[in-house]
Amino acid sequence: MPGFAVYRLPYESHVTLVLQTEGEPMELSSCTELNGAKGFVVAPFEVRQTQPILLIRPDKVKTIPVDDITESWGQTLDRLTKANQATYLHDPIVGGRRMHYSIDFANDHSQLDLGTFRKIVLARCSDEETAEPIAPLELFRRACISYPRMFISMVSTSQSGCWLTATPEILLEGDGDNHWRTIALAGTMQLEGEQLNGEGENLSWSTKNIQEQRYVATYIAECLEQFTRDFHEEGPYTIRAANLVHLRSDFTFSLPDRLHIGDLLQALHPTPAVCGLPKREAFQFIIRNEYTPRRYYSGFMGMLDAEHQTHLYVSLRCMNIEGNRYHLYAGGGLLKDSTEEQEWQETEAKLETMRRCIAIKNI
Repeated sequence: MPGFAVYRLPYESHVTLVLQTEGEPMELSSCTELNGAKGFVVAPFEVRQTQPILLIRPDKVKTIPVDDITESWGQTLDRLTKANQATYLHDPIVGGRRMHYSIDFANDHSQLDLGTFRKIVLARCSDEETAEPIAPLELFRRACISYPRMFISMVSTSQSGCWLTATPEILLEGDGDNHWRTIALAGTMQLEGEQLNGEGENLSWSTKNIQEQRYVATYIAECLEQFTRDFHEEGPYTIRAANLVHLRSDFTFSLPDRLHIGDLLQALHPTPAVCGLPKREAFQFIIRNEYTPRRYYSGFMGMLDAEHQTHLYVSLRCMNIEGNRYHLYAGGGLLKDSTEEQEWQETEAKLETMRRCIAIKNI
């Protein structure tokens, strides 16, 4: 079945539809296969045969006002989504309970105590249900209206199923003039009460959050050094995403060879912001031990076109939609001084981003 993606960049008033009109999206086994590629990319946390990187060919690209998306394309995209879901084959996904999180936390924290990892990211999945299914495109519209600061995307393919993402984290952006940027995003605090009226600019960050963000920024700088000497870092500074704030550093750079973007993506993904350090060891530990497989959560998605415009974002604050059942994903970075209750509450705050899209009406 044809696949499609619809996305809205931060602060924009229009959405972009990318539709492959014939055949299924191309399946790739490595980010390096994205060298010279063009299309909408959907990448998982862990690439494997049953969970490939997908490239949706841009046979048809349309720009539409946010308010018009459900009216102008609603029936067509809903029909394609239902057809893709009907043919999507995967192992049953069951969201974990607090008990499962406690076991995962204990496993991860024991490795931090032993010094195996400096940081490891622990993710979980929570299942929500509604009496009647909500059209995925309606959930996308709600996310666009609720979260103007974030990158919002909805993807539907027969290989991945249907995913909705609202994320603040840029993996890689670039334009036709060879201006590129990425960010280091880590550390989380929840805004409450009068703090919701601002951008979190007066908050004080803990040593744990500052250290976690520094780990990510250092890793990204080391990756960029392999591909360019022309890069600049600014930050960290506080940014707001929904009712949360994070620490962010910006990296701007140029590339001597834009046709090998896939090689850079292979080095960057997954960043320590969603994985840990040392990266390879943390990645393998997560795959072996987390209760619920991440699938396309904490992968990345977005439009890739190295000669014109590239907008690739890490797939955070996301959910997999299956009829009236919604698999919501969230995670947080653990350091040696992390506590289970604090980390659990952080994931609860992050899950609220997608829960709100399910619950809100009449917007």
